[in-house]
Amino acid sequence: MRRSTWFVVIGAALALLAGQAAFAQASQPSSQQEKMTTCSADAKAKGLMGAERKAFMKNCLSEKGAEATAGAITSATGTSGSAAPRANSQTEKMKSCNADAKTKGLKGTERKAFMKSCLSGSAAH
Repeated sequence: MRRSTWFVVIGAALALLAGQAAFAQASQPSSQQEKMTTCSADAKAKGLMGAERKAFMKNCLSEKGAEATAGAITSATGTSGSAAPRANSQTEKMKSCNADAKTKGLKGTERKAFMKSCLSGSAAH
């Protein structure tokens, strides 16, 4: 009887410790959650909604990932990665195409078609 009580007490203590460790791990945000929070705040500050917000979030999250990858490559090899310049050029292209669409007063499907051709690098815009 005393041995079974002892095992129950030990088992309960181990379960309690395991639960605390799992709670501590779950309460710390992952790097993906941090990126999502930062990008979402940026999108909100810019007042983006709908498809524009979705495109911004996709671009922002991929930029953050490229920066982390480039940082890891830089620290590991001592040189910069090629992912960051690509992300910056895509951002610049997005800004340029967005400004062009705005100056042309495009809305709806016309804007969507223009943005698609502009971002793909077609000369048809």
